[in-house]
Amino acid sequence: MEYRKNWRFCYNHQMPTENLPALKKLFAQALEARSIPLNAGRSTALRLFSGFYEGYPGLVADLYGRTLVLFDYEGSGDALAAAGEFFLERLPSINCVIHKTRSAHDPAQRKGILAFGDSPTKKIREHGVWYALDLQMQQDASFYLDTHGLRKWLLENAGGWRVLNTFAYTGSLGVAALAGGADYVLQTDLKRKFLELARTGGMLNRLDLGKMKLQANDFFSQIAQLKRRGQLFDCVILDPPFFSSTAKGRVDQAAESTRLINKVRPLVGDGGYLIAINNALFLSGADYMSSLETLCEDGYLTIEEIIPVPQDITGFPQTIVSPPPSDPTPFNHPTKITILRVKHR
Repeated sequence: MEYRKNWRFCYNHQMPTENLPALKKLFAQALEARSIPLNAGRSTALRLFSGFYEGYPGLVADLYGRTLVLFDYEGSGDALAAAGEFFLERLPSINCVIHKTRSAHDPAQRKGILAFGDSPTKKIREHGVWYALDLQMQQDASFYLDTHGLRKWLLENAGGWRVLNTFAYTGSLGVAALAGGADYVLQTDLKRKFLELARTGGMLNRLDLGKMKLQANDFFSQIAQLKRRGQLFDCVILDPPFFSSTAKGRVDQAAESTRLINKVRPLVGDGGYLIAINNALFLSGADYMSSLETLCEDGYLTIEEIIPVPQDITGFPQTIVSPPPSDPTPFNHPTKITILRVKHR
């Protein structure tokens, strides 16, 4: 086990002394609260420590199979070293650690530096479905843990559907729909390299790749093309970034969330579903819900269901130290996931 003890020397930082016991106590509380999902096996993906809510803002620790991914939002190398040492000691199955410095100027540090081991996990399994990973592809980890419940919903409901997944990123939601029996899945994102992971995920599950199309295109151009063709889908997934801007249009989840819903709404067939995801941190759940209710006033859109974010992301009652900056109620997290039903005139 000596190689695990020497992991701390990957950083040019001294281990914290005064705050180390308190920090380790936070890690231990978080790990204890997650004892049930951790028993699921070595292909599990979950958040081990959600620092923004569980007592150490700026530090997030995620587990992807046997790889620990540490996100540093505040340049706190000491805390990262403490987290790495703690989880390596407590979880012997970990054989690789990646450190991502989200505020770094160096793209390589944002994408992630190998701090321990040399073989990052390439796939994880959730609800019986395999998803492909590239943990150092960019600043995120190529797989969003907060949409765990939505992937389950798609697995259970997408049978026979035609599905459009916009802002698809690496396409995990589309893969879930295809694994759930969808007849056709169109995955669209601005960057082709992200979408290629969806193809790999389909192959991992021996899915019919002829039923999945990957389209690298600007969102606004893609939606306009689909409207011109008169294409309709049983389900449209809208999972945009918090903010982005291209020559074709702008995405602003805080100020203009309903504009995007109205943009894709005509592509949903009568009786179909529109899945809206809003991750604006400072947009309260009440304000967002009010905007959705306004959209529903004409009777042609209804709120069917709210999909909660799993507790490993939100923190548990016994581990939460700080609430979100804006009250997400009636949602349980700033990532607000709503299933809407569309009716045509």
